[in-house]
Amino acid sequence: MSRIAITAAEAACALGDTLDSSLATWTAGRSGLTHCDGLLAGRIADRSLLKGRRYGAASNLAVQVARKAVAKAGWSEEELRKCWLFAASSRGNAGELLGSHAWRRPSRRFSASNTLHSEIAAAVSIELGIHGPWQMISNGCSAGLDALGLGWMAMKAGMTQRVLVVAVDLPLYPELLRDFEDTRLLSKNGMNDPLSPATSGFHPGEAGVAITLEAGGAGPAMLQYGANSDAYDSLVIPEDGAGLAELLAGFDKPNLVCPHATGTPNHAVAEMNALHRAYESVPPLLLLKPFTGHTLGASGLLDVALMAEALRRGGLPGNLAGLTCPEGLSLNVPASPQRVLKIASGMGGHNAAVMLGGE
Repeated sequence: MSRIAITAAEAACALGDTLDSSLATWTAGRSGLTHCDGLLAGRIADRSLLKGRRYGAASNLAVQVARKAVAKAGWSEEELRKCWLFAASSRGNAGELLGSHAWRRPSRRFSASNTLHSEIAAAVSIELGIHGPWQMISNGCSAGLDALGLGWMAMKAGMTQRVLVVAVDLPLYPELLRDFEDTRLLSKNGMNDPLSPATSGFHPGEAGVAITLEAGGAGPAMLQYGANSDAYDSLVIPEDGAGLAELLAGFDKPNLVCPHATGTPNHAVAEMNALHRAYESVPPLLLLKPFTGHTLGASGLLDVALMAEALRRGGLPGNLAGLTCPEGLSLNVPASPQRVLKIASGMGGHNAAVMLGGE
């Protein structure tokens, strides 16, 4: 298989309702987080992206970003028909499952399909006319990177020439937020500084993102993918970071690392320990959750989309000003790194990583 490239991307998140507007906010050095009912979180401004009669809110958002990404890629009807589809979400159509969106569906006909995780992939397939196989990945916060990696593997195996990868999560529902709070994952002090010793949890965010992969295409390249599991705990990562470090040892050394960096106290320690175990000299870090919030299963793919598009346009913007940088690490982001490693770690102990290369 020839070079596999990210040829197009689209996203809606707290930074903006399109990938273009999101990049503009990032480049300006502004976070997209706002106070929602007393909680610092990342909310998609254009609520019309979530609405539709037939599908759940997450599915509607997935269709919107997928359609735009495919249009950017310039795929013909036949190319789209034959592509493979990998979709990802941690919480799926949680609003429909919890009954939060009953107001927008006067007909209950679609209640059964709206509560399926797989409706997200099915909706994209139906609305875009994709006849290749689709898969729905739900590996917690690693889901988006795993979907991207599995699509890349299918292409490396010569099974398809094109893959559409979609990830979406909408965690801003009272019931979900209460669950996160009960588990002591949400920020208690409002600090948007994931590597600070005083960080107390994450700031949830909404996002939908889509990426097109093509064999021999122009754009940043997908170079490597890997995943493993800690087999340790249903909630936390081993504090020594040994499992993640073992995964990273299988990759070429990057020039830049975009860590998961959720802001939970456990993760702030464990992931940094993993990086120190994996590298004698840890590469500079790019922290994107302070800009977007933690978008759960969409977070890995969202970060990849933002970085890929920035690299396509000539260089990466830097970190949010004022972030804590632990001793021995650097937040000085090189504008055009040759190899960028993106890491995700899902609840339950599943780690995933992908390596991107420049054009």
